Amino acid sequence: MVTAGGMEVYVAHAGQGARPVLMIHCSLARHESLLGLAGLLPDARVTLFDLPGHGRSAAWDGLRDYQQVCVAVAADVVQPGSHVIGHSFGATVALRLAVERPDLVARLTLIEPVFFAAAAGTPEHAAHARDFALFVAALQAGDRDTAARVFHGLWGAGDWDALKPRSRDEAVARIDLVVAGAAAIEQDAAGILPRLAGVQMPVTLVRGAMSPPVIGAVQAALAGAMPQARQVVIAGAGHMVPVTHAVELAAVIERG
Repeated sequence: MVTAGGMEVYVAHAGQGARPVLMIHCSLARHESLLGLAGLLPDARVTLFDLPGHGRSAAWDGLRDYQQVCVAVAADVVQPGSHVIGHSFGATVALRLAVERPDLVARLTLIEPVFFAAAAGTPEHAAHARDFALFVAALQAGDRDTAARVFHGLWGAGDWDALKPRSRDEAVARIDLVVAGAAAIEQDAAGILPRLAGVQMPVTLVRGAMSPPVIGAVQAALAGAMPQARQVVIAGAGHMVPVTHAVELAAVIERG
């Protein structure tokens, strides 16, 4: 455990290579979800951490903007000049880190970034809002189990009932963290979109071909706004690309 971003955070490391890499996992997961990918990157020295309220990190106190806290943690644990790789909500943290602290980020890989504000006004965003309404209704009704099941159905990998009981229990217990970052990803409360032109480092946007269409709309908007951005689609993959298609994803990362 280390103190980062003003809280206690669990940090792990993988690899002994020369290239510094920071990996940031998705909501309701742990850093372990990216360890398989980390092990496929030769010559990398990877830092991973459990997001606030996740894994072995301390609980989020609810007093500060959740995404801002996550970015502060990332800024404290990253080695300057790192390749920063984020998945889903973790990708929105990685993007915000690159915007606010470009001195720390040499290269950026955004895997399935759920920065829905970037797709606002598109048919894909409207469809996302309709689908996500089931999750919101369940959470507002206090039905955390249904909310977790709906969220997993939209953004998880595999069948909810096939998950290990511990994984299901953790998802239910932490389901509030899904909405903790809503203002940042749905409304761009941090004002990231107008600053994307300033992201001058190479950026790779990766999505699965089977992912919700809103991800394609998000990535198209982001790619159009950042001068050195490129898009890659991994055939047969859904939202959980780092878990289900780690080998293919590692090949994309290695190609630069």
